Amino acid sequence: MEKALRTYSAVLRLVRLLPKDTRPYYSKYARENFVNYREVDATDAKTLDELFQRAYNHSIWVLNKYSVDESAADNLKKICCG
Repeated sequence: MEKALRTYSAVLRLVRLLPKDTRPYYSKYARENFVNYREVDATDAKTLDELFQRAYNHSIWVLNKYSVDESAADNLKKICCG
């Protein structure tokens, strides 16, 4: 649970780097995704790892879409993939 909260916080911090008019959409999108997966079994390490990797990959995609340096996601990478 702690890792999920840290990941969610890191994603929301990245949303703040996006253009102002896109922030509401991506913050809502992030919340919906985290809420959708709250029922995942906390002992299923494989599924959790896949979800954290997906959160990281999608964040990188969005940062690249808006030409934000993907190094901004280094903290998220440490949480999700480290």
